[in-house]
Amino acid sequence: QVWQIRLDMHLLNHDGNITDAASIAGIVALCHFRRPDVSVLGEEVTVYTPEERDPVPLSIHHMPICVSFAFFHQGTYLLVDPTEREERVMDGLLVIAMNKHQEICTIQSSGVVMLLQEQILRCSKITAVKVAEITELIQKALENDQKARKEGGKFGFAESIPNQRITAFKMDSAAVDTNDVQEQAGEIIAKADPPAEVFATPVLHTPGTAQIGEGLESSWGDLEESEKEEEEEGESEAAAFECEKVETEDTSTLRETKSEAIVLSDSEEEEVVILEPQQVPRKTR
Repeated sequence: QVWQIRLDMHLLNHDGNITDAASIAGIVALCHFRRPDVSVLGEEVTVYTPEERDPVPLSIHHMPICVSFAFFHQGTYLLVDPTEREERVMDGLLVIAMNKHQEICTIQSSGVVMLLQEQILRCSKITAVKVAEITELIQKALENDQKARKEGGKFGFAESIPNQRITAFKMDSAAVDTNDVQEQAGEIIAKADPPAEVFATPVLHTPGTAQIGEGLESSWGDLEESEKEEEEEGESEAAAFECEKVETEDTSTLRETKSEAIVLSDSEEEEVVILEPQQVPRKTR
């Protein structure tokens, strides 16, 4: 039998480069985790409680750390650890996972940028330096936590946060003086500069630029009225055409003849010629 371990990550805040942060958090959680101690005698397996025996750590041979690189202007500019705004405008992303022994565990490339061999080698050298620094920080944090647990000091996520700083948006309340607000507002308005001149028409200083101002009167209403008039004219013409069609059908029935359309087509255009009933033979198609 083996132990089954599941690692769940809950995203509290995201300001870019979530892959690197998740890889660091995941590897630290696995290194910090302790499983119950077990003894096996024949087919008898005994799982000890934390009170009976101290839990034991997992057998982790190395720490693969991800380092992300953002590329701009088709790989001309390289940026390590991009923020959320930088990720919006980047052309491509390269993620390299490596351990402190400079062994590449995985490489993932995404985006619309084509990377050269020299760029990938440069990123791998930078990754080796960053992974060595991050691995050292992780090991120091684990050692400090283990030392604090042995000495009975503060440890854990909740205990490590300073008092009154659980959020980054906490601010001390400041008293606001509301006396003589109207008088102060009148003085500010009196000292303010007069409003700038408003131009009735936009001024184009150079081609391709525009000015934001009051603007002119909208002409959408005139366009809508003209469109309505065109629609009414079209409807009247269609009604007249229907009446003419009905009269033509009635007369053709009495004469036992019918009007037919002959299509004259060439390589470029098609022309429809409508002949009178008396001009069309009965078997013409």
